[in-house]
Amino acid sequence: MNFRRFGRTQWEVSEIGYGMWGMAGWTGSDDKESERSLDIAVELGCNFFDTAWGYGSGKSEQILAGLLKRNRHKKLYAATKIPPKNFQWPSKPHFDLQDCFPSDHIIEYTEKSLKNLDVETIDLIQFHVWEDSWADMDEWKKAMEKLQQEGKIQAVGISVNRWEPNNCLKTLETGLIDSVQVIYNIFDQAPEDKLFPLCKQLDIGIIARVPFDEGTLTGNLSMDTVFPEGDWRSTYFVPENLKSSVEHADKLRPLIPEHMSMPEMALKFILHHPQVGTIIPGMRKENHVRSNIATSDMPELSEELLQELKEHRWDREPTEWSQ
Repeated sequence: MNFRRFGRTQWEVSEIGYGMWGMAGWTGSDDKESERSLDIAVELGCNFFDTAWGYGSGKSEQILAGLLKRNRHKKLYAATKIPPKNFQWPSKPHFDLQDCFPSDHIIEYTEKSLKNLDVETIDLIQFHVWEDSWADMDEWKKAMEKLQQEGKIQAVGISVNRWEPNNCLKTLETGLIDSVQVIYNIFDQAPEDKLFPLCKQLDIGIIARVPFDEGTLTGNLSMDTVFPEGDWRSTYFVPENLKSSVEHADKLRPLIPEHMSMPEMALKFILHHPQVGTIIPGMRKENHVRSNIATSDMPELSEELLQELKEHRWDREPTEWSQ
């Protein structure tokens, strides 16, 4: 496992982190399997774990608490997120800060996460949605300042809405944000335009999420794929999106190097960018943990292949189903 400096926090984080949504919000999750997969990840060098209260109303945080207890003598970084008060993902431009993150709500859900994680301080607390129009409002700033002064949080981050990487730039310039979590992959390259350069200038850590485009870049989806009712992906991969996603993935197949799979190529593409601190693929099964983490030590993609992959940039606009 290779490690990277995580912005001004100075943390040395594993470049392959662990996304924990699937352990509490998707069908097919098994707690024992999740625990075993997490243990293997730690054995292989992973030290960054991303969860949220919104993943199973705290269940994912509680699963992470068990991992932290089993590894008391190792430094594992726990990152979680405060849900918006209106519990709507993503936020909308017309939402007021009071709709989503009034001070008392920020404090209340940080306390809930502290209890779920069973820790005295949270390494990284993130806003689970964001609107840049809130940048100059004092309420969220005072709440975070209070939590930091009390030692309940170490660093503050923003999880940017899907396909809106620039909807946080003014907020980053306040100097109060230590990290940004953003969708970045072979298709979603827009963060390179403005967000990544600003993060470099301000020394802000970057968490790359959705590295496989919710499964498209695993190469396992087909036009016949159907997700069970109640599975979040059933509302994301509506026919319109499934068709175009499979078509875009199929165009990548001829570019996959002989010694790689599509997921490995997808992860190495993200890691080519020096501003990325860590990637958080969702992992529930042991084989996924082993294959994803092994990617860290694989050879870099050739410059020729990187340039070809850049041609597969797919700029999309938020829709009703994109969530």
